[in-house]
Amino acid sequence: MARVRDMTQGRPARLIISFALPLMLGNMFQQMYTMVDTMIVGKAVGVTALASLGASDWLNWLVIGLIQGLTQGFSIQISQRFGAEDWDGLNRSITGSLLLSGGIGVVLTAAALLAVEPVLLLLNTPADVLPGSLLYLRIMFSGTLVVLAYNALASVLRALGNSRTPLVAMVIASIVNIALDLLFVLGFHWGIAGAAAATVIAQVVSCLVCLWALRSLPIPRVERAHWRLSAALARRLLSLGAPLALQNTIIAVGGMVVQSVVNSFGVLFVAGYTATNKLYGLLEIAATSFGFSMATYTGQNLGAKKIDRIRSGIRSATWMAVAMALFITACMILFGKFILMLFISGDPAEQEQVLAIAYRYLFIMSTVLFVLYLLHIYRSSLQGMGDTIVPMISGFVEMLMRIGCAIFLPAFVGQDGVFLAEVVAWTGAAILLVSMFFVRLHRLEKGLPLRFGRQKG
Repeated sequence: MARVRDMTQGRPARLIISFALPLMLGNMFQQMYTMVDTMIVGKAVGVTALASLGASDWLNWLVIGLIQGLTQGFSIQISQRFGAEDWDGLNRSITGSLLLSGGIGVVLTAAALLAVEPVLLLLNTPADVLPGSLLYLRIMFSGTLVVLAYNALASVLRALGNSRTPLVAMVIASIVNIALDLLFVLGFHWGIAGAAAATVIAQVVSCLVCLWALRSLPIPRVERAHWRLSAALARRLLSLGAPLALQNTIIAVGGMVVQSVVNSFGVLFVAGYTATNKLYGLLEIAATSFGFSMATYTGQNLGAKKIDRIRSGIRSATWMAVAMALFITACMILFGKFILMLFISGDPAEQEQVLAIAYRYLFIMSTVLFVLYLLHIYRSSLQGMGDTIVPMISGFVEMLMRIGCAIFLPAFVGQDGVFLAEVVAWTGAAILLVSMFFVRLHRLEKGLPLRFGRQKG
């Protein structure tokens, strides 16, 4: 049976890692089916199809980032009400987040489908890549409501301390996705359309698993009256969710500008860049998992007014995250080429060029991976405090640094300038987030109100 977890009692390190591990495994399965899409398309359909997936990456992430930002912001209110043992406020926060998610999902689906072609043209998507990217994104965006429903339900579960159900959902969805990939792409020869359809169907399955689990929890106990969304609660939820959605939008816009620079280097460069970007999710699995863990941990302990536990928690999370990042760095440097070859097809000369581009990008990212892990830990901890403004500003920092480096550095260091844009963006954002976290924590320890974290309702 699904259960909730109180993170206001017990050893912080044990709580954080036990919450994060199921998320890591769940994210690993999620990345697995994303990677399988790419592997099957890259091997079975070819380099141009691989480039088509790559050219669609950032625009797809823009929509997903909007969804994740909103639902993660809504979950801050839920975790704080849970920590404060405000059961009526908890139930109203859960239903309010679901109602807002549904309304926003309808609008976002229509906007994404209308904007997809003009945006791809604006990004200078190569002519031979454009049809495949359009087809893939139109199918993916048709399932936007499903993606939003899964993220909303999974965010509620995580806010209640339940990280196991999202793991189960991802395991089942991964199995479904891989089976359908093999059927649709290799069996029915549907190509890129088959890969997209398999992903959408798998997301439907993960959504249903989370819905079943939420209905079986002892908390919440939602009644009809809780489904009336007050204006005050809507404002509170949107004040938490909108900045995080904007933060992810800003990051995605920066990524799309970089993608337009990447597109100018030709199909082989796009294919190599895509192969490594498909590993990007694998590289940051533990980072996002520790981040979700710290958002819930910080939110619950802030709600319970146990500020001393926030400091001990961030200390434990930092050491664990850096150790994990260094381990992954070593694995990628040693075995990265073998993994990248799983995505690459074509004649030997093409494969050699694409692999050289992909491994160079992977090596540069891997050497400073610990910075990305610090970014996630401190950004999520600030969000758990209810401060969504500084994380949003960090998104601006990422965007400006990513765009600036991608545009200007290639003139001095060649293609490496595009690769360096990513790590420079991480570094600038991480410096801001770590600094501001300790400023906020100091205010809490002194009993001073947080400028952006006052709790209402």
